[in-house]
Amino acid sequence: MQALPPDLASLADYERHAALRCDPSVWQHIAHGAGEANRAAFGRWGLLPRPLADPAGGSTATTLFGQAHAAPLLLAPVAYHALVHPQGELATVRAATALETTTVASTLSSVTLEDIAATAQAAAVELRRTAPPPLWFQLYLQPDFARSLALVRRAEQAGYGVLVVTVDAAIKRAEFTLPPGVRAANLADEPVAPLHSAAVGAGGVFGSALAAQAPTWATIERLRAETGLPLVIKGLMHPADVLRARDLGADGVIVSNHAGRVVDGVAPALTQLAVARAAAGPDYPLLFDGGVRRGSDALKAMALGADAVLVGLPQLHALAVGGVAGVAHMLHILRTEFELAMAQCGLTRVSAINRDLLVGL
Repeated sequence: MQALPPDLASLADYERHAALRCDPSVWQHIAHGAGEANRAAFGRWGLLPRPLADPAGGSTATTLFGQAHAAPLLLAPVAYHALVHPQGELATVRAATALETTTVASTLSSVTLEDIAATAQAAAVELRRTAPPPLWFQLYLQPDFARSLALVRRAEQAGYGVLVVTVDAAIKRAEFTLPPGVRAANLADEPVAPLHSAAVGAGGVFGSALAAQAPTWATIERLRAETGLPLVIKGLMHPADVLRARDLGADGVIVSNHAGRVVDGVAPALTQLAVARAAAGPDYPLLFDGGVRRGSDALKAMALGADAVLVGLPQLHALAVGGVAGVAHMLHILRTEFELAMAQCGLTRVSAINRDLLVGL
């Protein structure tokens, strides 16, 4: 357990401290993206308070894919936690277990998916819980489908309850070199997929191995046929793609722009939530990942159509600053802010969140 700085009152405070504690090259890699655009999108909406409502008996509990969650706040899949802390994802999942928060473990975690699941179970026992919060596994599709399927089978065997397939990072440049001691533990016996390797070659993107090996809708159909886990597609923004995912049998979609790390000029994910919801219909599970830094952000995203939100980079910021205690404290801040925002808007149930809470600014 690391001592926390005394001035940590928000997720922005964690980001400020983390910038001073991380290796400069690591911080440059973490901070790269369209964070400012995603953040600015939240500023275009204001919440409408509803005072005098009775907050007694309020709850943030919700259900996703048949699983109970203490709050609609999840930890997004983020690669290589060992970049910022020696315990990596094991520290993160211990904190998430303590705060009853679902972890979506990344294919590119720096410890194995089995060790993450075992640590969550051990933490639950230590806390005298009957079980840890749900664990989900995020899949980066590999060039060889058999390798992708092997990862899915490992996740099924380890007890992961939902499969999240990221589809928006197959064609991108990824030139960051991992420092010694940090690796993609789940891929230790396999060549790392090209989408996470070197720069595009001299011949460009089209016609390259990078493009040839990118997953397609046919890949999603094949994966759907191979697993009984709820299948969630992460990284769709266009309403037609959300609709197609639904029609192909995906159990849900995460609206996300990959923190703007894939393409310059990408639209903020928040701007696409309402149109995605309109395309998917009122009952289709729709989640959101894109710049959430406050509890009020989560409430805004849900008012625009999300059933839950995921938080990415703040977990690395908190992990860098305070290890297990930092991530737990960060999650406590976020959930407290979310509950305060709900109470100020006269809400006592997640199911009551709707567009009427918002006014355009």
